[in-house]
Amino acid sequence: MAPTRRSFVKMMGGFGAAVCFPGVLVQGCRGVLGRAAHRTPVIWIQGQSCSGCSVSLLNSIDVDVPTLLTEHVSLYFHQTLSWGTGDAATGVLRNVIQRQIKDFVLVVEGSLPLASEMYCTLGTPGGGHLGIREWVMELAEGARHIIAVGTCAAFGGIPAAAGRDAGGQPTGAAPLSTVLPDRKIVNVPGCPPHPDWIAGTIVRCLLGRRVKLDAFGRPLVYFGRTVHEQCERLDDFKKERFARFWGDEGCLYYLGCLGIDTHCDIPARKWVGGANSCTGCGSGCIGCTEEVFPDFGQRGLYRHREA
Repeated sequence: MAPTRRSFVKMMGGFGAAVCFPGVLVQGCRGVLGRAAHRTPVIWIQGQSCSGCSVSLLNSIDVDVPTLLTEHVSLYFHQTLSWGTGDAATGVLRNVIQRQIKDFVLVVEGSLPLASEMYCTLGTPGGGHLGIREWVMELAEGARHIIAVGTCAAFGGIPAAAGRDAGGQPTGAAPLSTVLPDRKIVNVPGCPPHPDWIAGTIVRCLLGRRVKLDAFGRPLVYFGRTVHEQCERLDDFKKERFARFWGDEGCLYYLGCLGIDTHCDIPARKWVGGANSCTGCGSGCIGCTEEVFPDFGQRGLYRHREA
């Protein structure tokens, strides 16, 4: 049975409360969001990725994200969630381009290969192969908002990491900003990003609200402070109580924790269900929301077994 407007508004009220972004839960906003969601399609396309960003979003238990994306938001295309295959699936994208559909939200997950289109293709129109970079460039022409979800899309991430043999990485993996240098892109990094960051940013775009960004194109509401500033172990740092071995009590700085150089609100927001954070469970921060991840200088990742 098709969802009613009443059920949609009820669900969106809970969704807005869960992602906690300022100014959304105002009188009349739920109706506005309902109309915006039906008016503005969302196209989610994946390049060189592990689909972990999509999985992170779908793993949310605070909001019914699967229902939101599949029943209430105009999700035109998503490779992982698509029921169709082959031309039936890619035909949706081709239709968007051929009909010159405009003003949708384009979400890109994964880096884009520049060395050869064959490193990441989507579909075989006319018996050939169409590279993901070509799809992104064509779709971007009609997009009103463009969001790079995950560190691979935002900064290159693991596909763009330097090879261990110092020979570089073979695919020429690049972030979305390299392929679309003249477009404003909202970066939502993380390996993977927290589902609140993804959902909150998409909804802001659906509402047509201005997203305040930092110097790396990240929403300040989620990436405005460092992990160190919000860390559960900050008091240990101030009192110079440092862990010497993994599993010890105390600040993890000398064991390679990168929280002092990393921006996101995970220590305060916690991972799904509010269960824990990277620093809270004793693993240390790996700096996955930063442009330099995973090539994070001489301190990470888990470089030190003991302080």
